[in-house]
Amino acid sequence: MRLRHIEVFNAVMLTGSVSAAARMINVTQPAVSRTLQHAELQLGFQLFQRVGGRLKPTVEAQTLYPHIERLFAQLDEVQRLSASLKAGRGQGELRVLTVLALSYEVFPRAMRLFRERHPAVKVHHEALHSPQIVSSLVLQEADVGYVFSAVSHPALAQEQLAERRVVCVVPKGLLSPRQVKAGTLTLAQLAKLPVIALDGQDPLGMLLAHTVRDSGTGLNEVMTVQTYHVALALAHHGVGVAMVEQCTAASADPSRVDVLALEPRVATTVRMLRPAARPNSQIARAFTRCMQQALQQLA
Repeated sequence: MRLRHIEVFNAVMLTGSVSAAARMINVTQPAVSRTLQHAELQLGFQLFQRVGGRLKPTVEAQTLYPHIERLFAQLDEVQRLSASLKAGRGQGELRVLTVLALSYEVFPRAMRLFRERHPAVKVHHEALHSPQIVSSLVLQEADVGYVFSAVSHPALAQEQLAERRVVCVVPKGLLSPRQVKAGTLTLAQLAKLPVIALDGQDPLGMLLAHTVRDSGTGLNEVMTVQTYHVALALAHHGVGVAMVEQCTAASADPSRVDVLALEPRVATTVRMLRPAARPNSQIARAFTRCMQQALQQLA
């Protein structure tokens, strides 16, 4: 299939008719029909059948379409990267990405430190999930990103900033005063309490799941969440025990929850990511130092 065939095929798949496809890609209806006929002639099979005034994709078309979707996604990435390269980076501007867990306590502290030293620099911040941060940095849409755990990507450089231990955020009243005073909670003790688990696709959630499985302890997981602060909020409302890293636990309300270290020790790392193809600017390095200092404040 030629690129023109692919463009028309995609438009018809998305709209379901020749007329709507023609409007979508700004050509005439006869041009769409001719292009489809030419594509089918080259392929040697039908792509669509007319049913009730609409075009219904054949089995062959449905088999092809996921590959076409991936191709258009790659073309979109090329356009985004081109736009980013064209826009460049304005002097005195910094684009920072953080995972949600670092955006509540760590980033604001780092931002305060950074503003004291670089008041003229305008910072653009966005809180995203780790895969989105990786994608944006690869496409050079941001200068620097901060995530938990290591990320393997040839287009990114990374640096470990800190290690943070997993803690248990326990609603008041679930533990005896003696247990709270001990300052730690074992997996065996945790097994007797309702637990708010982290999603298995999350790096920390995966690490915790492996730790629990290796220990042979079964936890009473009452629900699963994707974000650490949602787990914390649920603990505040007495739903169950949240297992989160120390950055998130820094937002815990001591009048509503108790924070205890998890035993055995489970730790996750905070890492800086940046596009490897571009030099690490002085401003980005300065902000990373502020992030390190903010992490130390919360240690």
